[in-house]
Amino acid sequence: MIVYLVHHGDAVGPDVDAARPLSAVGQRHVEELASEAASRGVRPEIVWHSGKLRARQTAEAFWRACNALATFSATRDLQPSDPPAWIRDRLRGGTQDVLIAGHFPHLPGLLALLLHRHHGEGVEFPPHGIVALESSDHGETWTELWRSSGTGAGEPTHRR
Repeated sequence: MIVYLVHHGDAVGPDVDAARPLSAVGQRHVEELASEAASRGVRPEIVWHSGKLRARQTAEAFWRACNALATFSATRDLQPSDPPAWIRDRLRGGTQDVLIAGHFPHLPGLLALLLHRHHGEGVEFPPHGIVALESSDHGETWTELWRSSGTGAGEPTHRR
């Protein structure tokens, strides 16, 4: 099982649009990052997003580029202030690859939790980037596979 954690692209400020859609720069960056992910073989069977417009737009770009046959939906437990343990618990027992488009501080907290580290302890999340994690025991333990901020081929992560 592989989980792809994706921070939404750059969004316009609430003074420009209260719904906070992706900016033109954010949309281009998300499309480039989604294309890079597709070239890496990313093919999630499930795509979740928080329901906020910027996360939905980000998830849609990945859904189109990586697997338009994936189940696509807004889901609970992905709001910026939601406890990351809720998603960790939902991932446990799973077998399908999942892509999650969400927000800070939720995503860095989820990454730290999945890697069994305290939040902020050697765990950085690339802003507007992606982190790929793998579990071979149905979501009990996770290993980081790779990460990218979309500025090139990405930064490979060596397995332990």
